[in-house]
Amino acid sequence: MYIFKNAWISITRNKGRNILIGSIILVIACACTITLAINNTADDLINSYDSAYAKELTISFNRESMKNGGSFSKDDMESMKDTFNKIESYTIEDVKNFGESEHIESYYYTYSIGLNGNNIDKAEMTIDENDDEDSNASKFGGGFGGKMNDKGNMMGSSTDFTLTGYSSVEAMSEFIDGQYTISEISDDAWDVAFDGNYVFINEELAEYNELEVGDTIKLEDEDGEVTYKFTIIGIYTENSSEDDTQSMMSMFSNSANTIITNADALVAIVDDNDNVDGSVSPTFIIDDYENADEIQEEFYEKGLDESYSVSTNQDVAESGLSSIKNVKSFAATFLIITLVIGGVVLFIINMINIRERKYEIGVLRTIGMSKTKLTMQFVSELLIVAVVALLLGAGVGATMSKSVSNSLLSSEIESSQNSQQEMKENFGGGRDMEDDGSKGGNMPDFSSMNGVPTIQAYDSIDAVVNITVIVELLGIGLILVLISSLASMISIQRFSPLTILKERS
Repeated sequence: MYIFKNAWISITRNKGRNILIGSIILVIACACTITLAINNTADDLINSYDSAYAKELTISFNRESMKNGGSFSKDDMESMKDTFNKIESYTIEDVKNFGESEHIESYYYTYSIGLNGNNIDKAEMTIDENDDEDSNASKFGGGFGGKMNDKGNMMGSSTDFTLTGYSSVEAMSEFIDGQYTISEISDDAWDVAFDGNYVFINEELAEYNELEVGDTIKLEDEDGEVTYKFTIIGIYTENSSEDDTQSMMSMFSNSANTIITNADALVAIVDDNDNVDGSVSPTFIIDDYENADEIQEEFYEKGLDESYSVSTNQDVAESGLSSIKNVKSFAATFLIITLVIGGVVLFIINMINIRERKYEIGVLRTIGMSKTKLTMQFVSELLIVAVVALLLGAGVGATMSKSVSNSLLSSEIESSQNSQQEMKENFGGGRDMEDDGSKGGNMPDFSSMNGVPTIQAYDSIDAVVNITVIVELLGIGLILVLISSLASMISIQRFSPLTILKERS
């Protein structure tokens, strides 16, 4: 106990020196606290983006397997079309079978069929479709851009309208991404959208046929034998680019004749009518990107044609994290530099301190204090000063780190809020983000939509500088004390008390 008592007496006797040491440790503690808070903020952002982007896996047609010599030529189009039509497609039952993999957590899909108009007309193209029979813009959906039906044949070119059915809100990627925006919607739209024959139509098609929300449209199969009635619950707009080549060839957008509904309604039509074929496009939520190749092999074993391959959204999910990871890397580098410089400065100061107190060491050794106890006293002095400085530095750093962290988060918070607002508007919601009862009925939960992180500002110091940061800071302080104490440890072991006293005399 007398060791700590002597250490305290020495601290109070040499105030100037210990204030200098404490000030250095305080600055280091502030810098470390802010750096650790930035690191925690970066971790929160990374976790937020990781949770926002579901690990998606999709099935796509491998066009490279169709190419002859690395490119498409007009002479090869017919042979490639025959090869394309021989490829065995997959059905909803296949998708459900694929979804039973242990690496797949869930899945959703879109289902498409083609129907003709009964009481509405197709929004016609302005170009003459017979001008160029070999044109890639009119043939095979723009270079094999069409979808395949359940029988493996090209679909979508012989009917007036393409009906796209979504299995869930998560499958409505065009609306989530902002490609489509609902401009008009009925009050109960989202209460009935996935239950029955309810549709959203393009506003160009609505204007072309003078249709409004609440009207009923009639569509029929290619033979005109069966007619289906659909109620319009919403009108959407395609936000196409002005540079879109396909759009410049027509007065209508690409989706003018695309009618949106739910997948169950279309599946029921296909099941009851042999003249109607459907095409399914699934998205699987997987447990880990590293399992993509294993999942692909499992799909092949379950019957997927090897002309298809799987792909993930890993690049998209990680693209938004590069700047955040750079900030985290910079914070870690700054922390290391701070510790190295701080450790060197404290070592030098402590070395000077030992040389100044050389006579004191000689006296204490002469009266019988062991080297171990003397070393413990000098280390205790530095430890007491360090603990006080670390606590003060942690308090100052915690106060500053809240504003620093929120400043780093500000752009991300604004981006997150704007994304949720824009997505709500894409689905027909009002301008007020707090209005959960806006027109359109029960709006989807946009905070959980894929690609929209949920980021909140820190409203308390505890949220930024938690117990983990305090423990890390104390650990850093202990390391600095040990490093800077090496000077006293080495000097005390080398000093001879008689030599010191003789030099003094």
